[in-house]
Amino acid sequence: MATMARASSGLAYPERFYSAASYAGFDGSPSSNNKDISSRFSNDVALILYALYQQATVGPCNVPKPSSWSPVEQSKWKSWQQLGNMVSTEAMRLFVKILEEEEPGWYSRASNPVSEPVIDVQMNHNSKVEPIIENGNSFAETKTISAENGSLMETQDKDVVLEGLGSVVVYDQWIAPPITGQPPKARYEHGAAVVQDKMYVYGGNHNGRYLCDLHVLDLRSWTWSKIDAKVGPESVESPSPVNMAPCAGHSLIPWENKLLSIAGHTKDPSETIHVKSFDLQTGTWSMLKTYGKAPVSRGGQSVTLVGTTLVIFGGQDAKRTLLNDLYILDLETMTWDEIDAVGVPPSPRSDHAAAVHAERYLLIFGGGSHATCFNDLHVLDLQAMEWSRPTQQGEIPTPRAGHAGVTVGENWFIAGGGDNKSGASETVVLNMFTLVWSVVTSVKGRVPLASEGLSLVVGSLNGEDILISFGGYNGRYNSEVNVLKPSHKSTLQSKIMEAPVPDSVSAVHNATNPTRDLESEFEVGQEGKIREIVVDNVDSEPMKSKGEETSERIIATLKVEKEELESSLNKEKLQSLQLKQELAEAEARNTELYKELQSVRGQLAAEQSRCFKLEVDVAELRQKLQTMETLQKELELLQRQKAASEQAALNAKRQGSGGVWGWLSGSPPQNAADDA
Repeated sequence: MATMARASSGLAYPERFYSAASYAGFDGSPSSNNKDISSRFSNDVALILYALYQQATVGPCNVPKPSSWSPVEQSKWKSWQQLGNMVSTEAMRLFVKILEEEEPGWYSRASNPVSEPVIDVQMNHNSKVEPIIENGNSFAETKTISAENGSLMETQDKDVVLEGLGSVVVYDQWIAPPITGQPPKARYEHGAAVVQDKMYVYGGNHNGRYLCDLHVLDLRSWTWSKIDAKVGPESVESPSPVNMAPCAGHSLIPWENKLLSIAGHTKDPSETIHVKSFDLQTGTWSMLKTYGKAPVSRGGQSVTLVGTTLVIFGGQDAKRTLLNDLYILDLETMTWDEIDAVGVPPSPRSDHAAAVHAERYLLIFGGGSHATCFNDLHVLDLQAMEWSRPTQQGEIPTPRAGHAGVTVGENWFIAGGGDNKSGASETVVLNMFTLVWSVVTSVKGRVPLASEGLSLVVGSLNGEDILISFGGYNGRYNSEVNVLKPSHKSTLQSKIMEAPVPDSVSAVHNATNPTRDLESEFEVGQEGKIREIVVDNVDSEPMKSKGEETSERIIATLKVEKEELESSLNKEKLQSLQLKQELAEAEARNTELYKELQSVRGQLAAEQSRCFKLEVDVAELRQKLQTMETLQKELELLQRQKAASEQAALNAKRQGSGGVWGWLSGSPPQNAADDA
């Protein structure tokens, strides 16, 4: 898997491998592969180590099957032959990993010929060794407090809160609380969720094997217990028998009084995503029936609860194809809907982190492909269904995959993960309103907080939010629980910027954030963190004086912060006043422009009225012109008739005058002659 390949980075191979092989007894000598090895490890582990050693040093198994009837030689040959064409570096990595699982302290013992005693430091000064049973083998585990820079961490110099004897919570620092009960097997790529002050852990990957166990950590008593879950019978919601196959890379979402397990890698993958439900009241698993076109099965996806819907993005399918598709599952109708959002989506990836802001904006950060890891930030507007890539500000995290994130208000905390070189040591926080990153704390060395595939959830302790991490893989599988209580500085610092909010932020939020000075606000340093000390059943004078000194420090710290907040408030008031003045000027200009607009509108109305009158006059003139044309035609007709009449009269006169003269000359008229 891609995540396992990335998590293996940082190991000094092949030197570490040969050191591990020598420690385990695989040093090439004739006596290195028999009694010493079989006596230190179980038969299965010894066979696996032998096969991996042969694969790393010799290569793939090309020797013929042993002809002897020795079951040991037959088993050794079969274990080696089953590795196929595994490359030597992968065999080295698995060899070291299995040895670290079997004997966590092998490297220190192999590096120092003289055994040094292991010092167990207990907060209550009572060394307690608890037996842990794994795979039927019982071995002892002693809880210790890790050292920094080779020395034990001194709590006097840290800003701490004592909540009862022996329990320590540090602001903005990861600590391991004292935990009782049987812890889960070490794992990564598991699912975790908090319901009613209880953290549930389900499934995961341990040494390449998928898990299906369910454990719960009581966050009030800090006690682990395992849940013997039942499998529900056939029902309408689950028409076929429930197959609770072990899985990893899934998502565990609390919904009502249930835990929903969505997707995940399995040994025999299905065609589409399955949704499993665990009823917290009955302790029963069931398979929920869904409708619509379900997404292809996958692992390493992100599943985000938004109202009554689940938003699923990306992941890697069973054929190791990376995905960047987007689906929504309506939990009320259990109907799938594939979303074709506009804009440029994130590139195909898995093992990224997702969060929702203001029940509208889905944020995607980081993740990895087969060749690289990302530190880009993408935002999906769930109303417009449009992707965007806003500009990030502040201390932008390094590229990483396999990290985990949770939200507290407007802040998105991200821990763990890694790239192709090392684990991510910084725990960072993003203010989802300003899109400003800041570093909460950093860890040193190969510790669980710098692991891939860890889980991160939000719990509550004495009314305050706490971040709880579990598990992960950083060269070895972890089952540790770590707690971080964010101070108010870590949740406010990312809001304070010296520059105005960029356009990319207003494109997401349609709002402008006031500018603030990062260096002038909340710059108190180590002496500025809140300190609280609550000690039960202690009446001695030294403890009282220490409590009084601590109270004085608290008061002094609060006074300093009060002055800083008042200074910030004054700046905000001044800026508000300036904005009000600018607003008044803008309103005055707006009034003048409105008056000009009204004047122009009046002139336009007058011109329109004059144009209307002109159009009426033109129409009347056109009518008159038509009448004149008609009269002109009638006049021409009368003139022609008059001319014809005059011509006829003239002709008649000419004929009448000839008859008179003939009469006078004695000639009879023509008509008289005709009568005769």
